Formats: sequence, C-alpha cells, structure tokens
Amino acid sequence: MVFLLFAFFLTALLYATVGFGGGSTYNALLVLSGTDYRLLPAIALLCNIIVVAGGVWQFGRRGHLHLKKIAPFLVTSIPLAWMGGRLPVSEMVFIGLLGLSLSAAGLRMLLQKKPDGTASIKPSNPWLNAAIGGALGFLSGLVGIGGGIFLAPILHLMRWDTARAIAGTCSLFILVNSISGLFGQAMKLDNLQILGQLTDYWMLIPAVLIGGQIGSRLGAQALSETLLRRLTSVLVLYVAVRLLIRWAALAGA
Repeated sequence: MVFLLFAFFLTALLYATVGFGGGSTYNALLVLSGTDYRLLPAIALLCNIIVVAGGVWQFGRRGHLHLKKIAPFLVTSIPLAWMGGRLPVSEMVFIGLLGLSLSAAGLRMLLQKKPDGTASIKPSNPWLNAAIGGALGFLSGLVGIGGGIFLAPILHLMRWDTARAIAGTCSLFILVNSISGLFGQAMKLDNLQILGQLTDYWMLIPAVLIGGQIGSRLGAQALSETLLRRLTSVLVLYVAVRLLIRWAALAGA
C-alpha cells in the first residue's frame, strides 16, 4: 500500500498538469498490485473525480473553459458513460481494450508536428462533437477512466482550440463522465456483492487529492502549451506499454 500511495500521488500530480485525472495509470498500478479487476474502474473513477475537480476550478477561473463549445461532448457522453459502466467485461478484454486505445492516442499526440496556436484553430461541428462525446463516454465508462485521455488527441487533431483550453476541456469531460461512470460501476459491483471491498483503498483518496491540487496549479499557469502536449503523449504511451505487457501475459496464459 505504501508503494501505491506514492505512485497514486505522483500520477495525480503529473496527469493534473495536462488536465487529466490519471485513471488509466491508476488502473495499471492496481492491475500490477493484484487488485480484483472488477474493482479497478470504480477506484480509478473515484480518484479521477478528486483530481480533476481541482483542475476544472483552476482552468475555469483562468478562462480556459468554454462551456457553450464543450456542451455537445457532454450531452451524449454522460448517459453513455453510465451505460458503459454498467456493462460487465472480462479481465483480458478490459486490459486489452484500454492498452490498445491508449497506444493509438499517445502515438497520435507524439507524432503531431503542427504547433498549437490561436491562428490554427478551426470551427467545429456540434453534431460531430456530440458523436465523439457519446463514443468516448461509453468507452470511458466501460474501462473505468474519464475519457480525457482519448478526447485530447482528437481535439488536437481537429485543431479544436489551444493546448491549454483542450486541457481544461478534458478536465471537465473527465469529471462529468467519471461521476456518471462511477454510478454505473457502483450498481454493477453492488449486484456482485463486492462493493464493500472498495473501503480497503480509502488511503488513496488523500494521496491523489494532494497530488492533483499541486499538478492542476502547475498546468493552469506554469507550463508551456508545447510541454503540455509532449508530456501528455509520454504519459499515455508509458501506461499503454505497461497494459499491453499485462494483456500479452493474460493472452498467453
């Protein structure tokens, strides 16, 4: 547990700087620690909520959140995140789906060459945004993350806004979908009669709270936009590799 506390603190700090909650890495750490995979999404989503709540506040008060522009993503993602959270999946499917998705997201951001800037921002289609939000919401609820780690590379590819505005948008996206997905996961765990086991991990909450507060302040005001994007891609790819190694081990068993 001592290792998990430090690892969750560091994860929350690093991910909060780029507007993420860290759900993907929380899942990977818990997988490696031998936690029952059925509990992973609920723990990760709860930690997400704690971390990104501070990020939403920090990005919002500095003018990096444009609610009218973000709304189409949220309208469809919230109910579908709940539906994804309710759907049971096997351990191998869970880890494989998460690892492959994060690999694609990380590579897209790492290979992106065009720098972000206000001059390169393109108009967005609300209907397309709603479709993207719904798909990512369902996937996020299914694998127990907030979805920002999938949304960020898509928004960068679309030249949707500046890197800092995208980080703020992802924080809000993660927050609302983590809440929705957590409700779905809690209902599923209650049916499996293992919901009470979540209390064994209560010490992770203060660890991610402190780390997230530090990281969100750094991300909202101290880091350059280029560094935000590069740091994001490194974090995503690291987690993806760890998950794919675990997935390969399960497939070969």
